[in-house]
Amino acid sequence: MIKTLKYLAHRRARPQRYRFLRPLLVHETFNARQLQAFQQQQFSAMVHYAREHTAFYRRHYAQQLPADIDAGMLPVLTKQMVIDHRDEMLAADLDQPGVKISHTGGSTGTPLAYYYSDEKIQRMRAGMMRSYRWAGWRQGDKVLNFWGARHDLKQHRTLGDRLRRYVAAEQTLGAWEFNETDLHQWARHIQRWRPVLLQGYASILAELARFVSDNGLCMPGTIKGVFSTAEVLYDWQRSAIETAFGCRVYNQYGCREVPNIATQCDHGNLHIFSDLVKLESVPVDGEDRLLVTSLTNRLMPMIRYELGDLGRLREGQCRCGSAFPLLELEVCRSNDLIVTPAGRKIYPSYFVHLLDGESDIRHFQFRQHAPDHVVLQLVAPQAVVDRAEQRLSAKLHHDLGQDMTLSVEHVDSIPRARSGKHRYVIGLQPGLVE
Repeated sequence: MIKTLKYLAHRRARPQRYRFLRPLLVHETFNARQLQAFQQQQFSAMVHYAREHTAFYRRHYAQQLPADIDAGMLPVLTKQMVIDHRDEMLAADLDQPGVKISHTGGSTGTPLAYYYSDEKIQRMRAGMMRSYRWAGWRQGDKVLNFWGARHDLKQHRTLGDRLRRYVAAEQTLGAWEFNETDLHQWARHIQRWRPVLLQGYASILAELARFVSDNGLCMPGTIKGVFSTAEVLYDWQRSAIETAFGCRVYNQYGCREVPNIATQCDHGNLHIFSDLVKLESVPVDGEDRLLVTSLTNRLMPMIRYELGDLGRLREGQCRCGSAFPLLELEVCRSNDLIVTPAGRKIYPSYFVHLLDGESDIRHFQFRQHAPDHVVLQLVAPQAVVDRAEQRLSAKLHHDLGQDMTLSVEHVDSIPRARSGKHRYVIGLQPGLVE
């Protein structure tokens, strides 16, 4: 009875979110041909709208456009273009209340600002609710978030704030920095509050999972799934999280500018939400670079936007039965590649696997300081650091050649970016700011 009342109160408090959710649930019943036709209609409509209502796209698409648009005929939108022409990309005559500016953390090397409105937020949350349902969550179930960005967090000081928090059935813990005491408090909070879903950055969830397993803590059976987002999710992290919390991990893919791009199903496949975005994989300089178009954001249209990530679209249909197309995401962003002096591109998974078997390492980060030099920072006992330098240097020379050197540094901690994210491998990026 109480859960039903809370669910009804949640619908009443978020009518726009539920209005956006209804068609998303209908789209789940579409077959592949229906989804493709719907996507094409929405894509063409978005392109024509952007050309008619924004100064940037009016100039960007100088040629005449047909009614039904082939994406390949349009130029790519880069992050630098968004930085340089943000105000011109804002729809001139779209009256949406509460237009604000948000900022990305720059995890691909180029931080930027963009416009958004409450409608964009509500559409994003509706898309997240649909994803949650894949794990067995239903409206009114509790969700516990571990976020790093300070501007994502809200205070709940008044009685009204606390009541709204109860109705929302959602809590957020600020996780931009933490220590063992924080991990203990978070684990105790999970035991007391008994959420149905956990959601947060992969690195933070993996650290919490390590603490839970190392201390033999029992997590509540209410947890149906853990949603990993905003960072690359490595297999060793997935294994640690699933062991600690006794449930499946669902990898999410998206960005602040264009959320809800893809989510993993029970069969481990990433499904592209093709009713919300058009995702393309375009070969550039030997890499499969991802471009995305938001099909819903008319306030500041993002069309063929280069994400800075690598991946390709897969053929076929998943055994889960969903007709949403499949995505094979490379386990890196384009600026997480290490490039050797000979020009070889080494994926970050190679470096991460160099540490396989080293169970006493608490935290690590590889960073390329020069074309021939990689530095590994380790939060680990000194004996592990001493052993790692000799072993890994020999391995690196054997695999990548004598002109590639590695040095290992013993550190007490590795600072996170201001967003709270952590990258395990950072390629040579002059002027990189996070």
